[in-house]
Parts: sequence; structure tokens; C-alpha cells
Amino acid sequence: MEKILIVGATGDTGKRVIEILRNSQSFEPIAMVRKKEQQEIFNDMDIETVLADLEKEVDNALKGIDKVIFAAGSGGDTGEEKTIEIDQKGAIKIIDAAKKAGIKKFVMLSSMGADDPSSHPKLQTYLEAKKKADEHLIQSGIPYTILRPGALNDDLGLAKVKLAEKLDKQGEISRDDVAFLLVMSLADPLVKNKIIEAIEGEESIKSAIIEASR
Repeated sequence: MEKILIVGATGDTGKRVIEILRNSQSFEPIAMVRKKEQQEIFNDMDIETVLADLEKEVDNALKGIDKVIFAAGSGGDTGEEKTIEIDQKGAIKIIDAAKKAGIKKFVMLSSMGADDPSSHPKLQTYLEAKKKADEHLIQSGIPYTILRPGALNDDLGLAKVKLAEKLDKQGEISRDDVAFLLVMSLADPLVKNKIIEAIEGEESIKSAIIEASR
């Protein structure tokens, strides 16, 4: 089984990724947490953890890891400084550590609008941070998938989506469905070295992601 480091494991989307991966026959999730007390959540689930902080040293988190899902984020509402620390500098730090460790694939949770931050003034700092992290990942040489979902909600996932390198409209998508997209992107042949935008749609996640891989 491949070991998958989940960065942002305690977040709303990260927790959903862990839940999916704990039942996988191919992948073993490793939850990256900042505090020892957070380890207890995952110990109770029999999920291995590693202590690391995006604002500090992270190289130790990549030991023995095969692939990474980066689902951490400030959400854009924690202040400009924290947004840059987590969404930009923290992401870049993990990418650099992943490159040193020879990681086989890096799946990045980004955001729709990261290609043109100035068109979203209220979220501009957040989207600029995401854009810089995305660009750093692309330039790193690590095989990657960058997922840029629309506005996230907590609705029950319906496993129906619309995917494209660039969608023609804005929209929402459930965190459940985003988590499934992130996990499916771990498969080596799928959406390799691709940026995909995602919102709710009519096509099944499986067929949509296969189509987006072409």
C-alpha cells in the first residue's frame, strides 16, 4: 500500500479524505497534525500521524511517504499574514520537502479563481497565495494534480460533478465530492500534470475524472 500524507488532516475536507482512505485497499493515510492532542483523534481511528507545522520545519513529515494530498488552507478569512503563511509559504515548504523526498505524486487542493486573483477582490490575497503555490508545484517537477473547486459547502456529496481545465461558470461543490476527487487523483494515470476546476454537475465523478485525464 502506498503511504499518503494528508496535509490539513484536521480540516473539514482533510477529515473526509481520511475517512475515504481508511477503507482503501491501495492507500494508507498518514495524518499530518500540528499538536500532540490532535493525534488522539486519529489514534482512535487507527490512523498513523506525524507531527509537523506548516509554519515550521516539515521535512520529517515526508519520511517514508509515497504521495501527498495538500488539503490545508486558511479559507481566506484568517487575515492576510496567516493566509500567506499557510496557503503560500506553507504549501511551498511542503512542495520543496516532497521534491527532496522523491514523492511520486502531489495532489493540491487549490481554488477556482486562482488563475486570475484580481477578478475576485474580496479573496485576492487568498487566491494570489494559492496561485503562487500552484505555480511552484508545477515548476517543481513533481508529478501533480491541482484541483480548483468552486465554493465549498457541507451538503451531502452526490458524486456528480462538472470538470474542466477552465469552466465557463462559477458554482458550488460539496466537500464530500472534493474529497473523492482528491483521492481519485492519487491514481498515477489519472489527471497527471493537470489543473482541473470542479463544481456540481451531471456527470459521475469517475467518468468525469477519466475524461479530464485525456
